[in-house]
Amino acid sequence: MEWLERATKWMMLCVGCTGIVIIYSGFFYFLFSSDQKSIIPWYTLLSPWICIYFGLNEKQRADVVRWLLRKH
Repeated sequence: MEWLERATKWMMLCVGCTGIVIIYSGFFYFLFSSDQKSIIPWYTLLSPWICIYFGLNEKQRADVVRWLLRKH
């Protein structure tokens, strides 16, 4: 079952990275080419980062949380 967990984490990382490219490029396209600025809700911009976070191992997740707490 370890291979399933590893495959799931790898898939989450791939989906997150692809989502960042697609969602952010669409966001910036609409931002600069349209008069309507609220095309994409703000939480849509966070969703790829959530996928990437859950694709990390436990140590990397803890490091991310510590980094965010230091930035706060």
